[in-house]
Amino acid sequence: MSGIETPDGGDGFVPLFDGTTLAGWRSVPRVYGTEYPGGPALSERFAALGLTPPVEPEKHPARWFVEGGVLVGEQDSPGSGYGGYLLTEQAFGDFELVLEMRPDWPADTGVMIRRRPDTWEGFQVLVDHRPSGGIGGFFGNGLASFSAVPFAVNVAMDADGRPTGLIADNPATSVEPVTEEKRARLKHAADVVDFLNVWRWNGWNELRIRCVGALPVITTWINGLKIAELDTATLDSPNYDPDAVLSVLGDRGHIALEVHDNDAMFGEARWGKGAQCRWRNIRIKEL
Repeated sequence: MSGIETPDGGDGFVPLFDGTTLAGWRSVPRVYGTEYPGGPALSERFAALGLTPPVEPEKHPARWFVEGGVLVGEQDSPGSGYGGYLLTEQAFGDFELVLEMRPDWPADTGVMIRRRPDTWEGFQVLVDHRPSGGIGGFFGNGLASFSAVPFAVNVAMDADGRPTGLIADNPATSVEPVTEEKRARLKHAADVVDFLNVWRWNGWNELRIRCVGALPVITTWINGLKIAELDTATLDSPNYDPDAVLSVLGDRGHIALEVHDNDAMFGEARWGKGAQCRWRNIRIKEL
């Protein structure tokens, strides 16, 4: 494994993060491509929605560093609105990935799998720890922007306006409400109440991802609770073409951690000033 030669602990898992350096990883900026394979540039969709993405994002990749054994990601510079990814140097096919995460509120982050090394296409496991955010569901970056999520979350506030814990998102006031169509794309969709019972506010949460198949079945668990399962070979979503997706992605790809950029839709509700995402104990088992 590039940069990391630690043997597994007997369970087949090997570390992707050595706890002290970014060996085996590289930073890439958050830049966009086509909306779907062979489709229009995503910039055209932004323009139609009246959204203006950050200018020249390639000059402002996210900032990644190690602090106290924890891998930390933040915008470059904090509060600038520019995001990016931390990408594994190695590509993977079928695997189980386990990690611990601790995002600030609000921080729109996630884990990309089967991602292309130099373009933005790939499947994303959402860790949208922000208003109307999906956690443990899926999004298709450059793959028709499909959304397949079991629920969305928001945050409870105390009398002084400080966030105190996650709550279920209210569809009536949600910026991105979860529809039955989005849930129906999943082969398994957890109930938000069950999720809220296992999520640790202001604590570390374990995310496990299983990815199997050329057009993979992707399954997620958080703190042992099965959250969602998606069959990307049978997924039905506008402009999503499984054959075109397989042609672009192949059956192997990179893993990437995300720092989202800000936009006119969410502004600082997507990524708060000074917010960070934190990761540790990142390990993988190839299947």
